[in-house]
Amino acid sequence: MEASRYPSTQGIGAPLGDQSELLPVPIPLDCTDGFNEAYFGRPEMLLNPEARRACSAWAFVDDAAIQRFENDLSRDIKFGRWDERFAHFRTEPLFLGSLKLIVGR
Repeated sequence: MEASRYPSTQGIGAPLGDQSELLPVPIPLDCTDGFNEAYFGRPEMLLNPEARRACSAWAFVDDAAIQRFENDLSRDIKFGRWDERFAHFRTEPLFLGSLKLIVGR
């Protein structure tokens, strides 16, 4: 959903010239901004409707899909399935996700 809403990084960088750079923006584990990737090591936050409302993409998800997401994630956290697969994210100081900084030189 998000990818369809934004221009490509190449499209943004092209007018900046051949010397433009695409740099990753590291997301800290304790990031206080309310966006999906800020919860990479704190999946419980995505069970909070207020936290999801801060992420615009959730406005495009229907109620049935949100209910399935909540049920699945709650179950996976409760029974340790999330941690079996992703526990390392709980201690990673930074996450290199989709955030990018485009710099014109």
